[in-house]
Amino acid sequence: MLSCLRLILFTALLSPLLAAAQGTAPAPFEDSMAQRSLACTHCHGVQGRAGPDGYYPRIAGKPAGYLYNQLLNFKEGRRHYGAMTQLLDPLSERYLLEIAQHFAALQAPYPPPLATRASPALLERGRQLALQGDAARQLPACTQCHGQRLTGVLPQVPGLLGLPRDYLNAQLGAWRNGKRRAHAPDCMASIAKGLADQDIEAISSYLAAQPMPADSTPLDKRAAGPAQAANTAAQECGGTAVAAGTR
Repeated sequence: MLSCLRLILFTALLSPLLAAAQGTAPAPFEDSMAQRSLACTHCHGVQGRAGPDGYYPRIAGKPAGYLYNQLLNFKEGRRHYGAMTQLLDPLSERYLLEIAQHFAALQAPYPPPLATRASPALLERGRQLALQGDAARQLPACTQCHGQRLTGVLPQVPGLLGLPRDYLNAQLGAWRNGKRRAHAPDCMASIAKGLADQDIEAISSYLAAQPMPADSTPLDKRAAGPAQAANTAAQECGGTAVAAGTR
């Protein structure tokens, strides 16, 4: 199967030929980020709403700081996917920031979650880990970093809802196995290494089955009230905050 990068190049070369064969002029190139970022949407879907295969995640509406950090991680080798690295390698950090800001500003609607085949017991375990954590195993709740609505926290913590189960499984596994890394201190890696296979399955199944809340925007911790401030910690983890004592 063609990689996304080869598909992008193939489409770019084929489009003018098809237009000529049909006797029509190719669509004019618009000097805009929306036009230039079409390479991203070949894999991540129209407006970055997610690919159809359950692996390429939604990037629309995610915090710009998070998207920018991930682009840098691919470019600098902390995340590994050949097509992404080849696309990003010639781009400057300033341009990567422009890409991140473009997709962060897109507030496209979310589809309803797909029906789950997970058992009620597995979903309940996932709910407990996501919302309450497991103090006995020093596992923090997902909400402690990703916000009470699990829709992310500005400036750079992503939301966990609206993502496919397979993608969530793959990323938690990558954190645990060292295939995905962040700047030190890499708290997600520490947390993921404490998760068993069944924990990962439970968390990803629960998160993927949840509908988006009416307000799907990331929480702005700078505007959070005292209750939320009490749940965030001063310790920085790869550029994000994590509750004290959970590492």
